Amino acid sequence: MRITSLLRPASRYTLRATSQIIIPRQPWHRCLATETPTGAFIEAAAEAGKTANEVSRPTPFGKISATADTSKTEHSKNEGQGRDEKDAKSKNELRFPRSVQALYLQPLRCEAEYGIPSCDLQLRSYSIRNLEFFSDFALRAAYYLKLPAFGPVPLPRITERWTVPRSSFIFKKSQENFERITLRRLIQIRDGNPETVQLWLAFLQKHAYYGIGMKANVWDFAKLGVGKSMDTVADDASKALESKFEHLSQHKNLDTVEKVEEFLARSRFNTDSGKRAEGARRFVEAQYKQEKSLTRKAAAKADS
Repeated sequence: MRITSLLRPASRYTLRATSQIIIPRQPWHRCLATETPTGAFIEAAAEAGKTANEVSRPTPFGKISATADTSKTEHSKNEGQGRDEKDAKSKNELRFPRSVQALYLQPLRCEAEYGIPSCDLQLRSYSIRNLEFFSDFALRAAYYLKLPAFGPVPLPRITERWTVPRSSFIFKKSQENFERITLRRLIQIRDGNPETVQLWLAFLQKHAYYGIGMKANVWDFAKLGVGKSMDTVADDASKALESKFEHLSQHKNLDTVEKVEEFLARSRFNTDSGKRAEGARRFVEAQYKQEKSLTRKAAAKADS
């Protein structure tokens, strides 16, 4: 309880100091009652011959005693009952799996022991939403492969602009501007096993998101004289890619005459219509004449 001095206007426009008693605000469960105040309630009970601990008053939340000690104990009991009800409800309710709950949290990361870089993955896109989504996916995949991943680090944007004529007819004197902004993010793998890093990159390539470009720089430890081994690896890779590159060219390499004759000699080809067989025969004959003419020209040059 505290007493303050207020100035209140009186008659003949004079001011005099009056005292006012300000009672501190009671807790919320005491302020909800609409009956007489606590002091008056206790005095009425004392006249009836009851002690303060036996006195209680009804409220919308139940009977609350007039003393602070009993109110605290009843309030703690109510809190305990509320917690028990919440625990019972939580046990009955279904929860999401841990893998689904992890989607709403930051991706987990593994700690690097030595901090030696083993791979730098650069992601590029024109859409910031796709870029952020795939960066988060790459970090989560690295964690489950036990790879210490760092990033994503925002790299400077690449801004490209073009100015071209609007049209080739009446609007050829007016020009039009185009702009393309490339967004980039960098994810670095440290202390990673080379095979695990290759597995991580293959997994990202298999589940690649649309509108995302990837560029990876991989570092690996090798013995002395690594140049010779790299030459042999390059030769083997070129031989393996020759069959793939043949299908990318505009003019596919024609087969030799022997292979065509072998194809024509098959039984299933002989059962086809006569027109198809005649066309194949003419094709083989033209190839044979062409080879004969080339051999004659080569022989004539050699004699001369």
